Amino acid sequence: MITESGQVVAERGDQVWVQTIRQSACQSCRARQGCGQKLLAEVSGGRANQVAVDNHLGARVGDRVTLGIPEAALLQASLLVYGLPLVLFVAGTLCGDWLLPNVDGAAVVSGLAGLGVGFVLARRRGRRLSAQACPRLLRIDAGHDQVLTINPTDP
Repeated sequence: MITESGQVVAERGDQVWVQTIRQSACQSCRARQGCGQKLLAEVSGGRANQVAVDNHLGARVGDRVTLGIPEAALLQASLLVYGLPLVLFVAGTLCGDWLLPNVDGAAVVSGLAGLGVGFVLARRRGRRLSAQACPRLLRIDAGHDQVLTINPTDP
C-alpha cells in the first residue's frame, strides 16, 4: 500500500476533500538521488493536490489523515496509461513499415494511428480501473489544533 498524509479541507456529503503535498515518497525512496520526481517536487515547492475520498471514518475539516492506494492498482494504471499506447505505437510503426517498406510516411502515420488507438483504449479501460486505483482513507491522525496528552495516572 502506497500511503500519503494530508489534511481534510472540505466536507461534501459522505466524502471529504484531502489536500496533500507530494514530498513524503521522496524521503523513503532508495532512488531519490537520481529521480526526476524529487527534482520536480523541489522545483514546484511540493505542489499541493486535492482529492475527494469516501469518508467512512468520520473525518472532519482540519483533521490530518492518511490516504492509501494499493500498489497493484497503481502498477496496472501505469501500465495501461503508458505501456498500452507505447506498444500500439511500435506495433503500428512496424505494420506500416511492413505493408509499405519504401514509404517512411506510412510508418509514421500508422505509428501515430496506433498511438491514438492506444490512448482511446486506455481511456475506456481506465474508467473501469479507476475504482480500484482511487485513494482510500486509511486512518485519522491528530488534527492540526488538537494536542494529544498522556495522563500519568493511567496504567
